[in-house]
Amino acid sequence: MTKKQFLYTEAISEIEKIMYKLENEEIDLDQLSDQLKRASELITKCKDKLSSTEDEVSNIIKKINSTD
Repeated sequence: MTKKQFLYTEAISEIEKIMYKLENEEIDLDQLSDQLKRASELITKCKDKLSSTEDEVSNIIKKINSTD
């Protein structure tokens, strides 16, 4: 069994769906805790991805600038 690759755009889409359901009161009390936990997990993963990408871009720019 392979682990599904994390995709930022899919995570953001899922967070948006959860937020929509919350705003429109489509999540009942039984689902609320699970949905908020899922949104929290996705937000953490998105922050990690953004940080990682920022580091990668910075390293690429440093390499480009060091060759000048």
